[in-house]
Amino acid sequence: MARRITLSFLRTEAASGVILTLAALAAIALANSPWADGYFAFIGHPFTIRFGAFDETKPVLKWVKEGLMAVFFFVVGLEIKFEILRGELSNPRRLALPVLAAVGGMAAPALIYAAFNYGPEGSLRGWPVPTATDIAFALAALAIAGPKLPPALRTFLLTLAIADDLGAVALIGLLFTTKVHLWALGGAISGLALMALLGRWRNAPYLFYAALFVVVWAFTLKSGMSTSLAGVAAAMTIPLEPRRTGQTGVLHYFMDSLHPYVAFLILPLFAFVAAGFSFADLSLQDLLSPVTLGVALGLFLGKQVGVFGAAALAIGLKLARRPTGAKWAELYGCALLCGVGFTMSLFIGALAFDDPIAQAEVRLGVVAGSLLSTLAGMAVLAWSQARRADAPA
Repeated sequence: MARRITLSFLRTEAASGVILTLAALAAIALANSPWADGYFAFIGHPFTIRFGAFDETKPVLKWVKEGLMAVFFFVVGLEIKFEILRGELSNPRRLALPVLAAVGGMAAPALIYAAFNYGPEGSLRGWPVPTATDIAFALAALAIAGPKLPPALRTFLLTLAIADDLGAVALIGLLFTTKVHLWALGGAISGLALMALLGRWRNAPYLFYAALFVVVWAFTLKSGMSTSLAGVAAAMTIPLEPRRTGQTGVLHYFMDSLHPYVAFLILPLFAFVAAGFSFADLSLQDLLSPVTLGVALGLFLGKQVGVFGAAALAIGLKLARRPTGAKWAELYGCALLCGVGFTMSLFIGALAFDDPIAQAEVRLGVVAGSLLSTLAGMAVLAWSQARRADAPA
């Protein structure tokens, strides 16, 4: 069962990476075309959601970031819970390598970003931006460049990216929560408690889970905390067990039902509204600003150094073993692909900066660093696969 869920996840993520790429390219193209005004008017167009006492007006970009992306983080939370209880994260021996690599892959990019931004012209606020890894893009690049490489590499990359996502969610909660309204936070916690109690009702209708999730999301939005935390916290209340013997588990049901919508609709939509930036608004100084260079080199250099360095150290100290059948070059190729930050980096960047110029610099750095990491990682993995094909049987 665990292997089937993981393989299904990998196939969906790999396919969605292509759509994500097209959505991002379309956003950048539109932002630098004669239709640029229409694109920016669309993502900045305000609309109101009103239901009873709930009344919020936000632009399209913020509704996608704070509304639809909460569903993405709910699915991420489901994946994290499943992996901890039944998947790769439940096995300490298999867990050591990707988790240690994820820690290295968050520390090194943060240090590189800080090195570029330590000073009056820099902005240390954005140091979490290059610490993230985009699961969909990374797995898509691996599937395209090395379809015949050992399956253990895909599992390693998936587990590392999930551990990386868990760290990113923790950073969002710690760093980007400014003012908390306790009454709303209490409402969100009460909603989570009701969701946990609902898990004890074996035949609870799925619609009840959806209604309570919306309640938790609304209170979290009003509380001032990131709604990404609401998504992950709500996922932790979903039971693994099926409602009836022989049926699919509740958690597995939500994963299967929501993951295609997240992979093929929500993430591409977020990429479309968040990735667009105008080169006309950026001067040469902006292109080479500390923020741009810190993000781009944090992703491209920091990720490969941190992930591969931590993995090599763990293997050398016999704290972990290389993925079954994988060579050092292939492990390095995966480390390069971890520099594809894209959606997660864009999400964190939107939280870190309010200034439009700084946000444009972040987007440029994320796109540049992710593109370099993708091309380099795919080249290394394709070369390694070609060497395998040429090797004698």
